[in-house]
Amino acid sequence: MSALSAENISFSYGSRQIFDAIAFEPIVPGQLTALIGPNAAGKSTLFRLIAGLLPLQSGKVHLGNIDLDSLSTRARLKRVCFMPQFFTANAALTVFDVVMMAHKQLKGWRVSDADMIAVGTALHEAGIGHLAEAYVSELSGGQSQLVSVTQALIRNSDVYLFDEPTSALDLRHQLDVLGQIKSAVVRRGAVGVVALHDLNLAARFADNLILLGEGRILAQGSPGQVLRANAIAKTYGVAIETSQGPREELIVHAYAS
Repeated sequence: MSALSAENISFSYGSRQIFDAIAFEPIVPGQLTALIGPNAAGKSTLFRLIAGLLPLQSGKVHLGNIDLDSLSTRARLKRVCFMPQFFTANAALTVFDVVMMAHKQLKGWRVSDADMIAVGTALHEAGIGHLAEAYVSELSGGQSQLVSVTQALIRNSDVYLFDEPTSALDLRHQLDVLGQIKSAVVRRGAVGVVALHDLNLAARFADNLILLGEGRILAQGSPGQVLRANAIAKTYGVAIETSQGPREELIVHAYAS
């Protein structure tokens, strides 16, 4: 697998500049990277640019030596899997149906016994096997989020981008989902990037962090490097202290400044 990198990315919504020639260091495969930053920092926009859902106005995004903009839409979809923040699906479909559709999206629609087993296994691993025959219209917000994560993880991609996958989940499911995402990224040797608001979840699960703010990459590195940087307190407008947890994880304490 190859690293994901970007250089000189610029993007505007009309007259509103979001990014001006930003770049990030290569994101290596087999590790989980957390994209952090305050609301409206541009995390979702950056993901959409990488996935090809928004057009780059300048700059390049590379996977190894491949310019992703040089690929066809289908070829890019095979390589980059983007899970948006909000789950939507046809209310007439079951959970099994929508996960099967994600599994078969780029493979043709003939369903084999192996496909049935793959979907059943994915639902079981996500802890939602009991929801297989439920209609998506019947799901809670948290259950919908779990289905969306499962749709992403069942695909065999080089790059996985998860936009706030824990936003509608309770604490137990937050831990389960991030554990599943990290395990899949490490096991497959894929590039995995997850946008998170919770700095403690980022510190616990991510190998590396990227701090986005003011239309720029303000810091990139290990949780210990980024979370102790002055840029964190400045970007979030709070006072920050860190300590070490019982499992040697970094714990972030934030105080109103």
